[in-house]
Amino acid sequence: MAEPIGRRRLGRHGPESSALGLGCMAMSGVYGPADRAESLATLHEAVDAGIDLIDTGDFYAMGHNEMLIGEALRSIGRERVQLSLKFGAQRDPAGAWLGFDARPAALKTALAYSLQRLGTDHVDIYRPARLDPQVPIEDTVGAIADLVRAGWVRHVGLSEVGSETLRRAAAVHPICDLQIEYSLLSRDIEASILPTCRELGIAVTAYGVLSRGLIGGAWSGPGPGDWRAAAPRFADANLAHNQRLLQPLHELAAQRGASVAQLALAWVLSRGEDIVPLLGSSRRVTLRDALQALRLQLDEAELRGLDAAFAPGVAAGGRYAPAQLAHLDSARG
Repeated sequence: MAEPIGRRRLGRHGPESSALGLGCMAMSGVYGPADRAESLATLHEAVDAGIDLIDTGDFYAMGHNEMLIGEALRSIGRERVQLSLKFGAQRDPAGAWLGFDARPAALKTALAYSLQRLGTDHVDIYRPARLDPQVPIEDTVGAIADLVRAGWVRHVGLSEVGSETLRRAAAVHPICDLQIEYSLLSRDIEASILPTCRELGIAVTAYGVLSRGLIGGAWSGPGPGDWRAAAPRFADANLAHNQRLLQPLHELAAQRGASVAQLALAWVLSRGEDIVPLLGSSRRVTLRDALQALRLQLDEAELRGLDAAFAPGVAAGGRYAPAQLAHLDSARG
């Protein structure tokens, strides 16, 4: 029997959404080749299960992800989902990263293309993928606010920014949520960013909740096109350390008759009603497994044990390579 998804509010000024969202990046080859038919089936099954928050980026395979979601929406129905969309990451035809562009004219142009690819007349949440160091956040948020007033966007979100940027952005227009990495192996936001979000009434949509397959995944090395080949936490020495860290989670999973992924997701769900995990699933089998986390209630002793075993900073290696970390305003707290 399917578990009820439940509902959570995306911030003081944002919409209600399903307690779990679906992140679609893996459907566009970031972790190696993806199966188009399986991706479409996963989107359908997720929505049928009650997930209505669908997250994408216009730079996921340069529009491929948006077109895939647009194809699915033609049969799912646009009214059944809320679309969360990131913009601003720049790439050349060979896929090389060129930086970020969050200028008002650029973001409005980007949205025009996205609406065509998605086959819709609006997106529910629009957010810069990263802070553009050349553009004041006030200008970027002000331009998205123009799109809200025009009806092309419903809500403003942010991604991977720190506390100071959150405050400056929220002074311009209400921010419904911050999309940022948060998991048992990535808890840096608890020091400053999460308290700031709660002070300002901003929800967290948490990606990387399974640390890109490190938690609960069957990792045997990267295949063709797999981004993790350059990810520090998957480097040989770091990987061995991080896999050893997971032993308490494996032991608890055996005791509870659950999968490691389910427990890791249940832990994120337990961190507050203002946190909505994004499942990075491109296959129905992993989606079905993750949905079972909704039935898991971790008791106080289990939560204390996990907090101790996965203290902030315990993982070996950064969550991105140094060159990418340099673009993260959130890394500055």
